[in-house]
Amino acid sequence: MGIFVLLPLVLPLTAWPVSRLAEQRLHPRTATVLLTWVATLMALCSTVCLALLMVVGTAQLPGNPLPDGWSDPEVRESVPRHEVAGRAAIPALPAVVAACGRALLRHRRVRRRAHAALKGLPSAQVAVLPDEQPYAYALPGRPRDRIVVSTAMLGCLASRERRALFAHERAHLAARHHRHLLLVQLAARANPFLRPLRTAVAYTAERWADEEAALAVGSRRAVARAIGTAALVSRPAPAPALAALAAPGPLPRRVAALLAPAPGPRTWPSVFTAVGLALWTATTGTVLSAMFSAGSALTLLLLLRAATPL
Repeated sequence: MGIFVLLPLVLPLTAWPVSRLAEQRLHPRTATVLLTWVATLMALCSTVCLALLMVVGTAQLPGNPLPDGWSDPEVRESVPRHEVAGRAAIPALPAVVAACGRALLRHRRVRRRAHAALKGLPSAQVAVLPDEQPYAYALPGRPRDRIVVSTAMLGCLASRERRALFAHERAHLAARHHRHLLLVQLAARANPFLRPLRTAVAYTAERWADEEAALAVGSRRAVARAIGTAALVSRPAPAPALAALAAPGPLPRRVAALLAPAPGPRTWPSVFTAVGLALWTATTGTVLSAMFSAGSALTLLLLLRAATPL
């Protein structure tokens, strides 16, 4: 395999062009789903590859409890500079696991605190908190999802803008955007090269909710005004995985997109246009990169399995 076994660690760089093109040219719904799956797959492949590199690079160390077959010269020859790569993977893999664990714990802690703040309120879908700080966000949970909004935020919005706010947050909950945001956040923790995809999904998820709110309200300008007003007065959601009306945007691009015509029914541009050719080329490269990453990790795993004594 040679150098190809290291591909899962660096191939996420190929996803940068498609993330930029997707957030600009694809329907927000398509872009969100596509980029989430690409980021998740590449993060899994790079993490598995990191674990296998650590095994190959350290199996021949004295006193190592790993099977002797994993230190076989044929296995080590499959990994270039196996000792350096393996020893570098020893601190890298626990760092990845710790970073993802911290992100999950923080996400769970924030959701638990957010639900605890709603105790004693009526069990309606919309929870209005008496607070002088303006904010609004979608809070998924059991037995039901809820929209949390402060009295200060409601006081800043006109009647139609309030409808746009509630439609926006309902769209987040209906599409389970918190799952997309959490997955790309974990992917970015697993491989820093995937951070541009996390930023792109944060934007496309908001654009997806913007478009759904515009359909529900019947006015793209009302949603644009609600976004602009909320951005001027509100504070962000308590956690990156909780979607909010004034979440990362950037907001001027979201407002500009709402003032432009609605995205057409075609989700992918034609390959016979310059934009379509660039998007299809970048997407094909990203998919092939993910396949090569998975193939390299699987090949190394099968090689270790073959070297394992019965």
